[in-house]
Amino acid sequence: MDGGEAGGPAVNRIGSRLGNALRYALRMTQIAVKLPDALVRELDDLVAQGAFPNRSSAVRQAVEAIVARQRRNDIDRAFAKGFERLPESRSELAEARRLARKAINDEPWDKWW
Repeated sequence: MDGGEAGGPAVNRIGSRLGNALRYALRMTQIAVKLPDALVRELDDLVAQGAFPNRSSAVRQAVEAIVARQRRNDIDRAFAKGFERLPESRSELAEARRLARKAINDEPWDKWW
């Protein structure tokens, strides 16, 4: 031992990592998913290529992407409903066009080319 806490720094680091992993795992719910064999082969190929650390991570990221896309779609629909209920007036649309043209004209295009 190195005179520190029981087990020394290496054991404490491992214990800390295990504690973090346990806390993370306790916040997860395990579900069973059936996938076509061909899709599982493609998933395994992605894992083998290093795109994901494991199947679980790949599926989790896919579900997160689906949920995020659905949230964006919900927000888009809410905006559309709002504009249907209270559409812009002709003067608001004219002002929006004017400001868009001004922004385009004010852009220092030469720095981009």
